[in-house]
Amino acid sequence: MDLLSDLAIGFSTALDPVNLLYCFVGVLLGTAIGVLPGLGPVATIAMLLPLTFGLDPVSALIMLAGIYYGAQYGGSTTAILINLPGESSSVVTAIDGYQMAKKGRAGAALATAALGSFFAGTVATILLAVAAPSLASAALRFGPTEYFSLMVLGLVASVALASGSLIKAIAMIVVGLLLGLVGTDVDSGVERFTFDMPELMDGMNFVALSMGVFGVGEILRNIEHEHTRSVMVKRVSGLMLTREELKRIVGPVLRGTGLGSILGILPGGGAMLSSFAAYALEKRVSPNSAEFGQGAIEGVAAPESANNAGAQTSFIPMLTLGIPSNPVMALMIGAMIIQGITPGPNVVTDEPKLFWGMITSMWIGNVMLVLLNLPLIGLWVRVLTIPYHVLFPAIIAFCSIGAYSVSNSTFDVYIMAIFGLVGYLLIKLDFEPAPLLLGFVLGPMLEENLRRAMLLSRGDPLVFVTHPLSLSLLVAALALIVMVVLPGIRAKREEAFSE
Repeated sequence: MDLLSDLAIGFSTALDPVNLLYCFVGVLLGTAIGVLPGLGPVATIAMLLPLTFGLDPVSALIMLAGIYYGAQYGGSTTAILINLPGESSSVVTAIDGYQMAKKGRAGAALATAALGSFFAGTVATILLAVAAPSLASAALRFGPTEYFSLMVLGLVASVALASGSLIKAIAMIVVGLLLGLVGTDVDSGVERFTFDMPELMDGMNFVALSMGVFGVGEILRNIEHEHTRSVMVKRVSGLMLTREELKRIVGPVLRGTGLGSILGILPGGGAMLSSFAAYALEKRVSPNSAEFGQGAIEGVAAPESANNAGAQTSFIPMLTLGIPSNPVMALMIGAMIIQGITPGPNVVTDEPKLFWGMITSMWIGNVMLVLLNLPLIGLWVRVLTIPYHVLFPAIIAFCSIGAYSVSNSTFDVYIMAIFGLVGYLLIKLDFEPAPLLLGFVLGPMLEENLRRAMLLSRGDPLVFVTHPLSLSLLVAALALIVMVVLPGIRAKREEAFSE
């Protein structure tokens, strides 16, 4: 009965006309961002954070969440029609989706992506509603030692699951942690890494840094490698699946939903890892594995289901523990802090309208996406013809206005520009910037819980191994490190990411 009453609170909040409007704006904008290759939800949410200052916290977070899972829908459109994924999680969809489009089955591929995404989103929303409150109740018993160890595990997992070099991922984590130290120490009042600049006394501006690394950095990369977009299909038809096609996608959708729901919770996981893992699994178990790479409908159903499930279950650790599992969740935590909400298990009890309103809005948003995407295919095809060099000046201007409006400071615009160049260099040098943002967000919380634990234990570092739960989390982190550095596992990891 408690769950039903909580869901009633959620639906009454999500069905408020204002929140419905922002949910619609979020999923529509998310779909458009997913359709436009190269921008993505991270850059978009980073650019929109300043606009959320004047909004009600519930409306703001519903809109930002809609952008994230809406981008998973939109990314499949470009992947299928022009073999150019609009979102990183749709890279795998392009393999078979584009081949289906070349064979005149673009409508079936798009319908498969939409139906698989809707089913996975619905299941993941139910899982979120059932699992999140229990996890939040358990997290209320966490002390500073347990939180410190949990964050260590989260950072280690984000390194292990990051694509590319382990050394580079570790370097990004360390840089993020160091950037999180910039500012005035709240305990001693000592300035750290401020270089006598008063603008840095309150720390590095989260919005400016994230907009620079993920917004401006991505824009610079896209200008350098602007693709010639040749739309494969000018007019999409045949959106109804045959009975045989429906039978073929049932298993992949179920397996992709289950795998994505699990991987989405893991730090460093989320939509991208889920889609890659689901495609690899389906290729092994499908009776039609010989067709993969040549237009197998299973190669569209599995990753599209997985990326939507992974996108929505990644909200579980963010809402219940205050731990981001990917860069988008780090931005969501930043949005909550900007709105004066402390992320963590208390959100369930202190902000029930926010917590349950966000959960129920995800299901409503998924319904909106199904109703939006298929009828508006013609519009998205026309959007794909807009050259990127026409879009980027407006995006840069929007970023600059957003960075300035946070605290009416030109210094933040300079920070954004500097980190835009940094983000571009990181991309050029094959450094994945996502661990940097996770380290930046988790760094201050990691330090705070370390200090609290040491104060309570009177400076005894053994407190982290004498508490059973803390010890278990540290052992899991150590085991993960050992597994990843083992030559055999490391080779398989690199092979999987190269594929």
